[in-house]
Amino acid sequence: MKLVVARLLRNLQRNILAGVITIGPLFVTWLVFSFVLGSLAKAGLPLLKFLGAFFPEEWLADPWMQSVLAIGLTLLVLYVVGRVTSQVLGRQVFDLFEAILERLPFVAKVYTSVRQLLETMMAKKETSQRVVLVDFPIAGQKCVGFLTRTLTDSTTGRPLAAVLVPNAINPTSAFLQVLPLERVTETDLTMEQAMSMLLTGGAVAPETLRYTPSGSPME
Repeated sequence: MKLVVARLLRNLQRNILAGVITIGPLFVTWLVFSFVLGSLAKAGLPLLKFLGAFFPEEWLADPWMQSVLAIGLTLLVLYVVGRVTSQVLGRQVFDLFEAILERLPFVAKVYTSVRQLLETMMAKKETSQRVVLVDFPIAGQKCVGFLTRTLTDSTTGRPLAAVLVPNAINPTSAFLQVLPLERVTETDLTMEQAMSMLLTGGAVAPETLRYTPSGSPME
């Protein structure tokens, strides 16, 4: 009897674990898309109410249809803004708008920081941003980071690296480390591979990783 119960428990545990492995990524993906779509819907609701006269009343009475229309309007606005700012005249007008924002004490800091972060995270592979390893939180323990730019020590002229070290599972929270460039280990990871490792806690990762710097002696 005990063997039967133990076998049933092991079978139950194995199937539940298999279910978690199967459903887990789908659930996380659904959470991310729900957050993004919810944010787009909230951003588009004021515009939807403003343009309410152009939509049938029965559409606006349905919350689901409101969300779809709000998301569509938000994406349309983003497309129009991107299209306009890609033109010469639109770029000049946007540059003037940015120049005005940069004169506002607090707004300038927030806006400039967010803009630089978005430009860095969405940069192409041919730019200076790359996936690296750094000693964190202590020497001998490596963390995955994104080298966002290089700096120069004004006292010694030593090259420095600015590395963004995101937290696993929740990469929206991160540390910014400034350290000597020679203490940064280059990797062969792509941005997509690094983000997969972070979001899954290392469960999804390539088979090999460049961990030891080139030219370093084998221990």
